Amino acid sequence: MAKKKDARFEEEGTGLGESAPAVDPANFDVDEYSEREASSEIDLSPSTSSIAVVATTESTIEVVEAAAEPESTKSRYSRRDSIRGENFDEPEPAAMLTADRLLDASAKFRPAPESGWRKLAYYLSLKLWNPGDSPKVKARKALDARIGAVLEGGAKFIPVLTRKGGVGKTTISTLLGMAMAQVREDRVIAIDANPDRGTLAERVSKSTRFTVRDVVNRAAAIDGFSEFSNMVSRDETRLDVLASDSDPMLSEAFDEGDYNVVADMAARYYSIVITDCGTGIVHSVMRPTLQRANALVIISGGSVDEARLASETLTWLEANGYGELVRNSVVALNTATQATLLVKLDEIEQHFRTRVRTVIRIPYDPALAAGSVIKFNELKKPTRDAARELASEVIGSITTPI
Repeated sequence: MAKKKDARFEEEGTGLGESAPAVDPANFDVDEYSEREASSEIDLSPSTSSIAVVATTESTIEVVEAAAEPESTKSRYSRRDSIRGENFDEPEPAAMLTADRLLDASAKFRPAPESGWRKLAYYLSLKLWNPGDSPKVKARKALDARIGAVLEGGAKFIPVLTRKGGVGKTTISTLLGMAMAQVREDRVIAIDANPDRGTLAERVSKSTRFTVRDVVNRAAAIDGFSEFSNMVSRDETRLDVLASDSDPMLSEAFDEGDYNVVADMAARYYSIVITDCGTGIVHSVMRPTLQRANALVIISGGSVDEARLASETLTWLEANGYGELVRNSVVALNTATQATLLVKLDEIEQHFRTRVRTVIRIPYDPALAAGSVIKFNELKKPTRDAARELASEVIGSITTPI
């Protein structure tokens, strides 16, 4: 048997070529070769000295497997993870100390009820029992919070549009501004940009004779809010109104450049700028108005032609690159116009809901039908509620666009 192995080895050795060294089969010990292979002593010749050698041992395998396990700590903080008991690899930042987390919302620390038996019970119990506000008061406060939401960035422009006169565009612009100014802590202004002698200033008690033309002519000299405030009329709700020119000949001269001057000036001192636009949708003032717009209000009456013109206004805006603005717009459906009782208002509302963010109905109010100065607190409650809901939806279209 040994001879056969030696013979086979010699045959295989001949295949190595003439330069292959002679190998003595007697010196080829398999057991000795296996021991050398298992030995950790490795000859590092100059050609292999730069190669790192890692011995494959059980301890090395355990380290690799441990490193492959997912980390149990996190570096991005979340209130939900903190409640779950997650561990973080860094100290908790100060931003995690929010009012929602720290303030005690239990009944003991609720604000005192505003009115009714709830307020009486609170004080009769020596403030030991606080039933909280009624659902109506909670809903009102929630609506105030939406209207008074913080608006980041510069001034927000809100044009109010319609293609048909007599549908209450100026009245609703005034209601919108009053509902915002009464709740919000920043400044709100309504600008009459109607090139055909607008009547926005007639909806508030006049306190100045200045108009948009005076702002354009004196823009270079106005360097503070006190000077600008002398050119506007202020309502009891804190709404400022900048009137248009009373002379129709001068009104025609109010163009795109003039509007940009007035808008830039208003953006310095106000957070919200409501623009009462004219019926001419292709007028030169309309282009900068839409380019600056952050939200949009479309006015529709309750008749067939008024609703159709309002819908065609949306179509025109979509065709001219304002599709996103249309989807976030709010339609104010004025039900105080003629022939409202003869029309299915639900059908009109359903039509606009397929195209815009929402539809708000403005009910009939004798104080509005007179066309004179509007005193917001003297309006009927449904009218005030509708104006406040309109303001809430317009602010929502800016803060949370769809």
